[in-house]
Amino acid sequence: MVGLQAQQYQGKNVVIIGLGLTGLSCVQFFLTRGVVPRVMDTRAVPPGIDKLPDNVICHSGSLNDEWLLQADLIVASPGIALATKQLQLAANANKGIEIVGDIELFCREVDAPIVAITGSNGKSTVTSLVGEMAKAAGISVGVGGNIGIPALSLLNQGHSLYVLELSSFQLETTSSLQAAAATVLNISEDHMDRYPLGLEQYRAAKLRIYDNAQHCIVNAQDVLTLPTDHRLNQCTSFGLNNGDYYFDTQKRVLIAKGETVLDASEMHLTGQHNYMNALAALALADTVGIPREASIKVLKEYAGLVHRFQLVLFNNGVRWINDSKATNVGSTEAALNGLHVDGTIYLLLGGDGKSADFSPLKNYISADNYRLYCFGRDGKQLAELAPEKSVLTETMEQSLRQIAPLLKTGDMVLLSPACASLDQFKSFEQRGDIFAQLAKELG
Repeated sequence: MVGLQAQQYQGKNVVIIGLGLTGLSCVQFFLTRGVVPRVMDTRAVPPGIDKLPDNVICHSGSLNDEWLLQADLIVASPGIALATKQLQLAANANKGIEIVGDIELFCREVDAPIVAITGSNGKSTVTSLVGEMAKAAGISVGVGGNIGIPALSLLNQGHSLYVLELSSFQLETTSSLQAAAATVLNISEDHMDRYPLGLEQYRAAKLRIYDNAQHCIVNAQDVLTLPTDHRLNQCTSFGLNNGDYYFDTQKRVLIAKGETVLDASEMHLTGQHNYMNALAALALADTVGIPREASIKVLKEYAGLVHRFQLVLFNNGVRWINDSKATNVGSTEAALNGLHVDGTIYLLLGGDGKSADFSPLKNYISADNYRLYCFGRDGKQLAELAPEKSVLTETMEQSLRQIAPLLKTGDMVLLSPACASLDQFKSFEQRGDIFAQLAKELG
């Protein structure tokens, strides 16, 4: 199959925008098909440039307008908006220049079923869960996309199933996806700096995951996750107290199609948002024929992802929780929803809010036992949510050093920043790692 597909790129002038792991996977993809692409990256020293083969030219520090207009095919990194002036010029140059992403290249090649997962929050947890469920059933599975391994690096490894986490940016440049099962877990404001027309524009990008999907898994609590083409007869729902798969909040059990399958007390994962994630994963796994027994085994054993509501220290009766992956408001809402703490919750908020509206957090932080410590680019704006209970610092470390002497048994220190990390850190992972280090030092 790959041999036939390779022919469509022969003799094409291919330009790849953005290096890093994904860019390198695209370079390798074309080289194995006898095409030497050109690469550009707006960063002066792009990550991975030292791994670029000698015969591949790289333009760094800016976009190369001339290369773009000469291209037959542009493979754009998810990090570059389609609205970028140079991409718009190329798209409208009447030269038939095609603009795609790495997921589109993957979908044109793949010959095994795909489980496709998107959403504002929880998609890494659900992707990881479904992958583990497949492995527990002895299925050869490739897990990647927006999490871990770039999709193209999963090809040609003999997998009989693929589980892909997909971002809205990746979906914008993908048209050949035909998922066996697809889900939009939830939709809340995120990346509003990339979606000037607002939430509906962002939602439209997410809903592309349902195009040509055999089965759609939707959130019964969130009407924004429903397909807009009225294919509800092809939809399976998950939710709280209602849906085909639901969490019974009174009995605290997971129910699948009328059958009680698991008591929440048997799971390592906690919190309503994680029970929803578990149900979505179970519905996806059932849909593609992963045996239920394997799925339940994983739900009992799975301890969660690093940086996602992760307990990094419990000492002197104080819990330190690293939820650094909460890079948007909806993700922090999910962490705070139904959170019960006997003592004070010291909530760390801050970073780059990506033009988001922070006001939905007011519903949660109004409780008497919240204290906010706000830092980074949008720290001042976050502190204004509740000025009487907020402390503004420049950095996360300064916040933690002020919190540490105040802690008593029953308290929680929660990093769930509602913002991206790139104003002060290399990544949300680095932010979470530093939080964990400081917790061990101060706690």
